[in-house]
Amino acid sequence: MPESTLGVGIIGVSPVRGWAATAHIPALRALPNYEIRALSAHSEGSARAAGEAFGVGAVFSDHEELVIRPDIDVVSVTVRAPLHRELVSAALEAGKAVYCEWPFGRDLDESRTMAALAAENGVRTVVGLQARQAPAIEFVQELLHDGYVGEVLSTTMVGLSVAGDVVGQPNAYMLDRTNGANVVTIAAGHSLDVLAYVLGEFADLSAVSDLRRPLITIRETGEQIVKTAADQIAVIGTLTSGATASVHIREAVAGGTGFLWEINGTDGTLRITADEAQPQIFPLTVAGAQGRNEPAELAVPERLTRRWPELAGLEGAPAFNVGRAYAAFAADIDNGTHTVPDFADAVRRHELIASIETAAASGGRVEA
Repeated sequence: MPESTLGVGIIGVSPVRGWAATAHIPALRALPNYEIRALSAHSEGSARAAGEAFGVGAVFSDHEELVIRPDIDVVSVTVRAPLHRELVSAALEAGKAVYCEWPFGRDLDESRTMAALAAENGVRTVVGLQARQAPAIEFVQELLHDGYVGEVLSTTMVGLSVAGDVVGQPNAYMLDRTNGANVVTIAAGHSLDVLAYVLGEFADLSAVSDLRRPLITIRETGEQIVKTAADQIAVIGTLTSGATASVHIREAVAGGTGFLWEINGTDGTLRITADEAQPQIFPLTVAGAQGRNEPAELAVPERLTRRWPELAGLEGAPAFNVGRAYAAFAADIDNGTHTVPDFADAVRRHELIASIETAAASGGRVEA
């Protein structure tokens, strides 16, 4: 039995779509040491509908009412990135633990402000960089630790985010660079985070950022919107280990490789693949080879995939890694450990993104 039951209030719940409904609610429902006790939405009608859809009685259109409830231990912020600072700050000032989705803030300054407030209030935090919780990533870490590839000499990553020139209306805000949610922060952000988590941070880098398809069609209306966010991001640099790293994440192209990450060493190769450059969402396949042999699939051990058996029914779904992050967070609270990415980790990732943007703008090599 769990040592504690954590009451959760979720800010940003739609009864019909959205990341809360797709990932957070199924994940929390599967875990016995969490209970969803309150929901908040943008309007009273939406809040009531969400409460009815998900069987939660306490619903609010004002997030301030949710964060002050004494039965709420964890506030999950699942709205768009431009709204994170206001909502996260309210929860932190109420003394609640906070799970904030990624991107953490619209930019580095917002991220640092929220992280400083969390430290000031002495509360635990989680940021939605849940690719770190994927069993395949844990398996890759074990293989590297055991010397499967020998010394890591280089790594290459290529990925595709949103293909084509059409997006749905709910994602239209991602076309505006100032909203801080785009291919650089999301697809590249999650991909770079897992690379740095496994192989270490960048020491220095150079980058190219470009916008090759500036007109995007809104699927529901046929309207064409001018896009200001980049659709090509390429990074080459040196990791703190000395390994050479190259990363190219793109969107708005017709198609291509969804996600391919190769780790090359003195003795072997690891290859991690998925359908899209969203390693936090899409199932990852691990292949490996010693010497010059062609990589063959390596099964992720069941002791890793079934660490939390109650999440087995979510395996392969977007909620799976989110559930593993919540499960690890509850264990951290009970055991006094720190295994999930927190707001300090979020700041580090935003610092890397800022370095990439600086390098791309200047055309030079910068420290990361």
